[in-house]
Amino acid sequence: MNIQQNLSVIQNNISEACKKKNRNPQDVKIIAVTKYVSTETAQEAVSSGVEHIGENRQEGLLEKHNALGRDATWHFIGSLQSRKVKEILPYVDYIHSLDRLSLAKEIEKRADRTINCFIQVNVSKEESKHGLPAEDLVSFVDKIKEYPHIRIVGLMTMAPHTGDEEILRSVFSTLKQLQQDIQSKQYEHAPCTELSMGMSNDYEIAVQEGATFVRIGTSLVGKEF
Repeated sequence: MNIQQNLSVIQNNISEACKKKNRNPQDVKIIAVTKYVSTETAQEAVSSGVEHIGENRQEGLLEKHNALGRDATWHFIGSLQSRKVKEILPYVDYIHSLDRLSLAKEIEKRADRTINCFIQVNVSKEESKHGLPAEDLVSFVDKIKEYPHIRIVGLMTMAPHTGDEEILRSVFSTLKQLQQDIQSKQYEHAPCTELSMGMSNDYEIAVQEGATFVRIGTSLVGKEF
């Protein structure tokens, strides 16, 4: 596995996807999802030019952060239990899975700085997926203004595991529309300029539909365990 070559392929694919929609490829950031690889592989990714690392478990985040520190920007991308907030908060730059007020309360309670958060939206309405129902988004964002340490930088979703491009495009374009709806309200606490969507199997479609962060694991860093 050559991470530098993989990164180059992914960057080229993103550039092609951007070209189709007249977007600037510089507006799309690649998060290397390192939950299935070792700290050494994460280090190799950063040495190869990866700037953003995503982890979905507290243990993985702390282990890799201890090794890499500020060499990367850190994203917590998994479902976050309230009781884990105090343990991960000192190490993360972004949380991608804010989906309930009890979690917002805990983040507010533990934060000593502004925390950049994505609201996770369950656009596909799959029972197996976490996330806020789309219809509850506006009222949820409105309530978040009571928590001054939380800044809603954007929205996140996980698309269904399917090869059906029409379904994927529908999910991603719906999240884009929701993001524009929130952005148009010009909330001070919720600029909502970002979209975290797209993974190894569907990131090109996500980019065409407006993704600004793509979360890529297997096709970038592989899978070791």
